[in-house]
Amino acid sequence: MPCERKPMRYGHSEGHTEVCFDDQGKFIVTCGNDGDVRIWEGLDDDDPKFITVGEKAYSLALKNGKLVTASSNNTVQIHTFPDGDPDGILTRFTTNATHVTFNSSGSKVGAGSSDFMIKVVEVSDSSQQKTLRGHEAPVLSVTFDPKDDFLASSSCDGSVVVWNIEEQTQVISWPLLQKTNDVSNAKSLCRLAWQPKTAEFLAVPVDTKVHLYERGSWDHVSSLSDDLLTQPINVLAWSQCGQFLAAGSVGGSLTVWDVNSKLCVERQKHEKGFTVCGLAWHPSGSQIAYTDTEGCLGLLDGLSTSTSDASTTKQAPTKKPVKDYDDLFDDDDDGLMDEGLSDNNSPVKKPVAGDDDDDDDFLMPATGRVRNRGAILDDENSLDTGSLKLGQDKFGDDDDTGSAVVPAAAPLVPLRPVYEGPLPTPPQKAFQPGSTPAHLTHRFMMWNSVGIVRGYNDEQDNAIDVEFHDTAVHHAMHLTNSLGHTMADISQEAVLLACPSTDELASKLQCLHFSSWDTNKEWMVDLPKDEDARALCLGQGWAAVATSTLILRLFSIGGVQREIFSLPGPVVCMAGHGEQLLVVYHRATGFDGEQALGVQLLQFGQRKRQLINGEPLPLSHKSYLSWLGFTAEGTPCYVDSDGVVRMLNRSLGNTWTPVCNTRETCKSKSDHYWVVGVHENPQQLRCIPCKGSRYPPTLPRPAVAILPFKLPLCQTTTEKGQMEEQFWRSVLFHNHYSFLSSSGYEIDEEGQSRSQKEQQELLMKMFALSCKLDREFRSMELAEMMTHNAVTLAIRYASRSRRMALAQRLSELALEKANQIQEEGPGEQEEEPQYCSIRRTSGYGQSEVTGGRYSTRHEEEEEEEQGEDPCDEEDRQEMETEETTEARKRVNPFAKEAGSPVKPSLTPIGKVGRANPFKVPGSGKPSASSGQPRVTNILDNMTSSRKSAPLGGSAGKPNKSPVLKPLAPRPKSKTQSTLLQMTGTKAANRKTQEDTDPVAVQQKQPEVPPPASPADNTENKRPKTGFQLWLEENRKNITADHPDLEETDVIKEAMGRFRTLSAEERLSWTERAKGQTGDAADLKKRKRTDGGGGDVENENGQAETDENSAKKKKSLDASSKLSAFAFNKS
Repeated sequence: MPCERKPMRYGHSEGHTEVCFDDQGKFIVTCGNDGDVRIWEGLDDDDPKFITVGEKAYSLALKNGKLVTASSNNTVQIHTFPDGDPDGILTRFTTNATHVTFNSSGSKVGAGSSDFMIKVVEVSDSSQQKTLRGHEAPVLSVTFDPKDDFLASSSCDGSVVVWNIEEQTQVISWPLLQKTNDVSNAKSLCRLAWQPKTAEFLAVPVDTKVHLYERGSWDHVSSLSDDLLTQPINVLAWSQCGQFLAAGSVGGSLTVWDVNSKLCVERQKHEKGFTVCGLAWHPSGSQIAYTDTEGCLGLLDGLSTSTSDASTTKQAPTKKPVKDYDDLFDDDDDGLMDEGLSDNNSPVKKPVAGDDDDDDDFLMPATGRVRNRGAILDDENSLDTGSLKLGQDKFGDDDDTGSAVVPAAAPLVPLRPVYEGPLPTPPQKAFQPGSTPAHLTHRFMMWNSVGIVRGYNDEQDNAIDVEFHDTAVHHAMHLTNSLGHTMADISQEAVLLACPSTDELASKLQCLHFSSWDTNKEWMVDLPKDEDARALCLGQGWAAVATSTLILRLFSIGGVQREIFSLPGPVVCMAGHGEQLLVVYHRATGFDGEQALGVQLLQFGQRKRQLINGEPLPLSHKSYLSWLGFTAEGTPCYVDSDGVVRMLNRSLGNTWTPVCNTRETCKSKSDHYWVVGVHENPQQLRCIPCKGSRYPPTLPRPAVAILPFKLPLCQTTTEKGQMEEQFWRSVLFHNHYSFLSSSGYEIDEEGQSRSQKEQQELLMKMFALSCKLDREFRSMELAEMMTHNAVTLAIRYASRSRRMALAQRLSELALEKANQIQEEGPGEQEEEPQYCSIRRTSGYGQSEVTGGRYSTRHEEEEEEEQGEDPCDEEDRQEMETEETTEARKRVNPFAKEAGSPVKPSLTPIGKVGRANPFKVPGSGKPSASSGQPRVTNILDNMTSSRKSAPLGGSAGKPNKSPVLKPLAPRPKSKTQSTLLQMTGTKAANRKTQEDTDPVAVQQKQPEVPPPASPADNTENKRPKTGFQLWLEENRKNITADHPDLEETDVIKEAMGRFRTLSAEERLSWTERAKGQTGDAADLKKRKRTDGGGGDVENENGQAETDENSAKKKKSLDASSKLSAFAFNKS
């Protein structure tokens, strides 16, 4: 019995809803929580007649032109049908009635109530009443025996009772249900149903089964069940022929059994899995209408209830015509907007699988009780839906039919393999973003940021109204729609309209080019025969139309035909903005309720190009596309039927980022937001709230609401989560500046700098929060995202909050960022490769790794040009950049030839500590080559830091960069072995520095590096510096003078005293420190070039101090350096 599940439509507000057909099957009648009874001419009736019967309507019944309703004013009322005139009150209860029903002739009404009473009332004379008392809880349902002798009822007291109406007594009572105290708490409504005509069985839903009790003997003769029913059955309904029983369950399952064969002949699932609480068969038996607890109405169409052997339970899969997917959406709410698309068993039944199974993601058991799915016969009558023989003539031999079927079915199971996989989803139809469904008589054809196009198509008029939000663009227009246009778009330049083809006329594209400066403001073009316009859009100076033949045609705004190209699949919708065209199409068939869409983004400018080439368009699970467009700033975005708004993130390789979920702000499940525009600056999602619907009515004029954006980050209730969300949202929403400027547009630079400032502030706040929480590594990660200036603030914050290790790492980072700024400044990058080829000797081949190479070479070259002294400092800075960018992978890449006059080289000293990169070379000289922005930048904020803060330096990174002899680097030991082959070039430089600024040496000396890593061999232990030796000998004097000094203050004091020594004295201390290492050969090497100067030894001394003393001093030196940085001159 393959049937088609029509998409649900909104009927009433949320809550219990009931449904029935009138006697002829012309109308579907529903009642619901809003107190209305609605009379629908079909599922597509968008303007049903309604009768208000009270504040809430709990139940309804309809027969012989009488409509009976149970409403919240504790009455059972009667209205005429279909006029809806009140016809009096049948009966009253002390609380509300819960269920009403007619007997088979329509002469009596039975009503059950929450006051435990059941009343049976004559319709013609309401004074003739019989009251059935005996239930001990609210009554759930009542049903008449078709022969009018009995009435069955179910109640919250757990019992199902059969009453003798005449004697008002209980005939039998079965304790079948779970006890509850009220209808609203009952697991199931337990709507009983008596088999029509023969009155042979009373059907009672008991949990997931249906018990059949025989009339008269009241024996439980059989049960109907289905393996896929996992939740209690709520409601039952018999087909008028009495052969089929339909059940709707709490989980949204809809099941139809053939009662004779006990086989399940149809399975469907509510598209959203809501509880089915109303069920009614069409008098013809070909349709079942159902309602859910959310107030929606649905329809199963094309049920075959013919009783011929073959067609009752066995449909031949081969005979089921493969449906054209397009028809599926023709008679629903535009398909696009309707929920109908979104479920695993979408409206189309699978052609292959024969007649059952909603697929529900269960795999059917292949063996086990024979369901009709296995029993497939190929036979002429298989698809008897058309004939709809209701089979009244066959009631006599029902049993024979049943017995004929079962044996026939059993042996046939293995004959034909059954498809049990996922079902194809019907592709959504093409639509215009910002339009409401085409079948409405009054509809929006387009609502966008320029204006509104309304279409009217009723008896009096077929017209189009165009209205502009800004009347300065153009005044409003009223057009007669003689061609029957169904699509429209509107821009600052034109209005574009298109109509489908008819038998006589071709599909036409009409453009009202109102901004034209000549007198002809309109052009029209006919599409080729058998080609229909499916989607259209306008951009700046161009128009595009996608057609049914998978072709996209471009026109100039004045009507010149431009490029044309083929689309990979049927178009879904298009949007244009400026020079950009966004096209979404079906790239494949989706399965299980998913749509498989692809997207293309083209840019027409001087150079036409495709930015996104057919990537899959991400949608929420089981949803479809409902709006597509651009933000006012030109960033593509779209909305799916689940209300998720996604925007293109150009900075992340054209990925789509969810930026808002409109469902979060909806009060009820049936409310939606209809998007009309998106703005990035200010951040606004402009949309129209639609109560109980997916789209707004044209009248009264809808009001636009503004929703905020919110990225779905984790834990946005916490302060950290909030700031992260704000930061990334700010980054995403300001990407458009770089896109616009790269496309040659002018941008609001003030706005751009404001956004950057906002981002840096957020980073700073997150940095401070991470510091407070002792998350220093995380603070470092945040700092990496900061600009150079913000990092200097972070350094200040870290040192003030006594986080020395963090401040050291930050200072390295600041240095690195300063280097980057400097590289971006001078435009000499092109020459860099030449420099490196000349200057690399030994270490070059083995260690040239990608990464921060070029930057440092570039600076070295500059340094050489600009004189010798600044090298020392620059080298250290370069080295840090190298080290940080390349994760310390390399062995001395920049070993120099001994003869080169100046050797700014790097010594990646593996895991040994590093000393100050900001060492001041001399008071009379700029600390770096003059005019270099990075040093000025970094130092305007930190005047004192250069002197004493080791703005580099952590246990993992070396800091000094002594000159190296060209020595083949040992690939294994990333250590300081190279330090022992230092040439004396630096020594000379240092010598001159000492003369000019005696203080410089002292500033360098206190920097005792952190301990070497255990991996380093003894050769790498650092000797003591001159200052350390001096301090050891003089510490007692200092502590005697100042007994209460902290360790850090002792060192400060010592530094002060050491500085007062003359240059010669300091030099002698350094010599003495150097002498302790006793490596005469090395000394010779060191002095070879230039006759030796104290500073090299200073460095070597540091490099080789024994591990223990280095360890001892690590904390003290770091803090002394940093405390000096933080407090000296701040």
